[in-house]
Amino acid sequence: MNQIVYLVPAFGLVGLLYTAWKFNWVSKQDAGNEKMQELAGYIADGAIAFLKAEWKILTYFAIPTAILLAWLGSQEGTPDNPIHSSPLIAVAFLIGAVFSATAGYIGMIVATKANVRTAEAARTSLAKALNVSFTGGSVMGMGVAGLAILGLGGLFIAFYQIFAQGQALTSVEMKTAIEVLAGFSLGAESIALFARVGGGIYTKAADVGADLVGKVEAGIPEDDVRNPATIADNVGDNVGDVAGMGADLFGSYVATILATMVLGQEISVTDNYGGFSPVLLPMLIAGVGLLASLVSTFFVRISSETSSVQNALNVGNYTSIAITFVTSYFLVKNILPEYLTLRGTTFTSMDVFYAIIVGLVVGTLMSIITEYYTAMGKRPVDSIVQKSGTGHATNIIGGLAVGMESTVLPILVLAAGIIGSYHFAGIYGVSIAAAGMMATTAMQLAIDAFGPIADNAGGIAEMAQLPSEVRDRTDNLDAVGNTTAATGKGFAIASAALTSLALFAAFVGIAGISHIDIYKADVLAGLFVGGMIPFIFSALCISAVGKAAMEMVNEVRRQFREIPGIMEYKAKPEYEKCVAISTEASIRQMILPGAIALTVPVIVGFTMGPEVLGGLLAGVTVSGVLMGIFQSNAGGAWDNAKKSFEKGVLIDGQTYKKGSEPHKAAVTGDTVGDPFKDTSGPSMNILIKLMSIVSLVIAPYIHVGDNDHASATKMEKAPIVKAIVAKK
Repeated sequence: MNQIVYLVPAFGLVGLLYTAWKFNWVSKQDAGNEKMQELAGYIADGAIAFLKAEWKILTYFAIPTAILLAWLGSQEGTPDNPIHSSPLIAVAFLIGAVFSATAGYIGMIVATKANVRTAEAARTSLAKALNVSFTGGSVMGMGVAGLAILGLGGLFIAFYQIFAQGQALTSVEMKTAIEVLAGFSLGAESIALFARVGGGIYTKAADVGADLVGKVEAGIPEDDVRNPATIADNVGDNVGDVAGMGADLFGSYVATILATMVLGQEISVTDNYGGFSPVLLPMLIAGVGLLASLVSTFFVRISSETSSVQNALNVGNYTSIAITFVTSYFLVKNILPEYLTLRGTTFTSMDVFYAIIVGLVVGTLMSIITEYYTAMGKRPVDSIVQKSGTGHATNIIGGLAVGMESTVLPILVLAAGIIGSYHFAGIYGVSIAAAGMMATTAMQLAIDAFGPIADNAGGIAEMAQLPSEVRDRTDNLDAVGNTTAATGKGFAIASAALTSLALFAAFVGIAGISHIDIYKADVLAGLFVGGMIPFIFSALCISAVGKAAMEMVNEVRRQFREIPGIMEYKAKPEYEKCVAISTEASIRQMILPGAIALTVPVIVGFTMGPEVLGGLLAGVTVSGVLMGIFQSNAGGAWDNAKKSFEKGVLIDGQTYKKGSEPHKAAVTGDTVGDPFKDTSGPSMNILIKLMSIVSLVIAPYIHVGDNDHASATKMEKAPIVKAIVAKK
């Protein structure tokens, strides 16, 4: 293997050095007056308390899982179906889990520093406020991408040295190295699911409580210092939209690269890199994408109070895509040989580049479509605003209709992307298209994390009773942040669809099955069960938010009732009790949804066989992608429909603003949409990828030989079962 592989962890180190540099810059900005710093301290303390409680529970999950993986890795299988793994898969799993948690922690720490500094910067100008908030987001983006590339590249080099030094890419030793490397992705995605679900339950429980009692009943802003749930609400923005999203895209990033490496390991080529170019390419694309994102952060600037914040962010995003496009061409032409063959499909190096272009185009179109369906001033959001004029029910109907309609174009784009990338380079093309799309993850995360930082800044400005022009500037940033958060979720679900297809193809190869025949009754049953899982998963997440929100509503009502002087600013609310409710509820309620994703593939795989498990994965992927797009876009549209009333809207010739009856209907819609867009919706992409990765990890243990295809659903064909029976 060529020395070029050492560039991969080097790219990661560059990203982390940028992270440290910008983190230091954010920390040096003015944190405002004593009141602002006190409020920011409450938010930071609440966020840290949640993460500590979450990590404690996840430790109880991670250690037994690592022990189980170590035991499975020690199994040798049978002579007919040997298992290519090692107990070191447990080490990879733990490193992936720690890195994923660290990625979320980095984002949360910088967000809790940048929020108050953005509020203070908004005293000066919109341009300065954008600079501070976006720089805070870029720290998270570069930190996540840097950790992912450093971890994946470093472990790949280590496992190559341990298992396959001097061996060919297609050797069984390299198969072992990459199978063990899959543990890193499993650890990352496992933590991401719990972080996303737990953080989502936390933030929405607080948000619903703050909205329903503060806004609707008491008639005060949700970020009013008199609202007992306001600190918990602002904490939730950090643990859900920042820490949760950081862990989420860390897992997506790793899974996408890994899926391409697993498929690339099957390709035998003669090149200048010892035949390793098909597995080096996705890692190097991720590396140059990180550098492209780093350069592009310097283009996100505005010059005046009337400049478009959305346009500034778009310039940074499109610049990173353009740089990745150009550098990918030179990478492909200089690394890959002219011809490659995978599973009977022959393609050229230029075909691989065309597949990367397809991935970049799909990612761009998904962002544009999502922005259209969730941005203020566009037809979908305006239609919800108009329906608010006739009450709460019609607002809900309008939001549901927008969410359902918003699935059409993204699915057509995804379908075209799958067909196009497969046409150019087969299943490797689909996987490398996903890698191309995910290459600019650092920039996507920077844009995404900017939103919750701006939201928190607005909350601090409201609670600290800063001048109205400060809140106007933070509201400007926050409104754009709502749209960027929605586009980030659209980007994540699109990448999940392509990545899951690549992981599915890798699973089929490792499990030893040639096809998934849905004409078989048990496979068709698996398909239906898989289609159901996103629904029960969503139900559990939304129900958890509802239960926690009820506790929050009752607590806020109690404080308004029992603590005299809150409304007159004479008494201080008991913020810590609301923070405790969200923390305890989210930790308690996140376990069952996570257990479904982790255990169902194992149960189905070992009892029904790999072909039925394949049917299950197909059902989960299709249903999960649709549910993810529908829920995220409906929630985003409801949110911006509510925000439209802040500047006044025209309904049937009459202007309505905050506090009006149509505005109250919009608040109800936003409250319904909150768990859609921030809990269950964005969790869909982790669900489908995690189930695919679990299936990939257990594939060697349920592998069926060529003679077993006719009875591939029988448990006794699994090599690990054969080995255990033989020992007895």
